Amino acid sequence: MTKFRHLIWMLIATGGLILSASQSQAQMRQPDVGDQPGLLPDESVELDPQFRKTAVLYRTNEPPGTIIISTQDRHLYLVQGNGRALRYGIGVGREGFQWQGLLNITRKAEWPDWTPPPEMIARQPYLPRFMAGGPGNPLGARAMYLGTTVYRIHGTNRPDTIGTAVSSGCFRLVNADVADLYERVPVGTKVIVRQKPEL
Repeated sequence: MTKFRHLIWMLIATGGLILSASQSQAQMRQPDVGDQPGLLPDESVELDPQFRKTAVLYRTNEPPGTIIISTQDRHLYLVQGNGRALRYGIGVGREGFQWQGLLNITRKAEWPDWTPPPEMIARQPYLPRFMAGGPGNPLGARAMYLGTTVYRIHGTNRPDTIGTAVSSGCFRLVNADVADLYERVPVGTKVIVRQKPEL
């Protein structure tokens, strides 16, 4: 009887491993739902109240003008000083594409063109090799480029993805919010990306 139970548990465990592996492979082949070139943004999408731009109490030792991104909470904070910040709802990288670090904004662009990097093309060969800026561009109305990486803080033509983890590592805001942030921060702005809240 004990051997029979052991055999049953081994079969269940093996089945679970096979299912898990096949799901992981399927995820790697799935298109990035956040990259839909040519799709015009649905302006009727209403953000969940927690992801709407708002002034909040925010304790930090970072100076005013610093951007702090909390990928876990799906929020971007622009430090205002005196214990306050502007909080924006964001979309973040999906599992396997999240990261953390300290960078600066090295470039800004209005209605940026989009050239998907080779790694993204390899994962999603259906993507265009180049797309001019405009409402159907996945980078949206504004982009702020982070260091020498391929990552950006940018707008989106998919406002329904704010508050989710679907991107290839960039941080997306609705177009109205990214335009607001764009006007508030210069090139050189310090950007801190955190996976978990500061203790």
